[in-house]
Amino acid sequence: MKNILILCLVLIAAWQFLHRDSVDRDKLGSDEINNLGVDVAAVDAVAIDSSKLLQRAFEQQQSDIQVQGVGRVIRLLADDTRGSKHQKFIVKVSAQQTILIAHNIDLAPRVANLNVGDKLEFYGEYEWNNKGGVIHWTHHDPRGYHVDGWLKHDGRVYQ
Repeated sequence: MKNILILCLVLIAAWQFLHRDSVDRDKLGSDEINNLGVDVAAVDAVAIDSSKLLQRAFEQQQSDIQVQGVGRVIRLLADDTRGSKHQKFIVKVSAQQTILIAHNIDLAPRVANLNVGDKLEFYGEYEWNNKGGVIHWTHHDPRGYHVDGWLKHDGRVYQ
């Protein structure tokens, strides 16, 4: 019961985050952030809780979960050029879990100057696999049917 309550709180926080304006907090002062109505503490809490959500989704083999998180790039992979082109790399999100990021570069700019060891923030859809999972939909949806995702690297947002 406690786990269900925690999961519900995380999903509510993520939903609230989705319905706020996207803000590059590193480039704004605290007054500017407050004027935009963004609760910085809530955004940070969502990122922390998302690592727990990612771990639970992996353990329970769940998919189609919208998540926000942060990790370190541990491996750069060759682009997937079959069908829609995707920039691919692996991010370590916790001591126990790595995730493949598949970023559609037909719909969003390639993440520039990405290197092993770099910090990367992400917002996208989690899909389970036995290696830790995949995050995709890290871009806008030109048809408007799916929640827009993003990647953030070196202070720049890619969507």
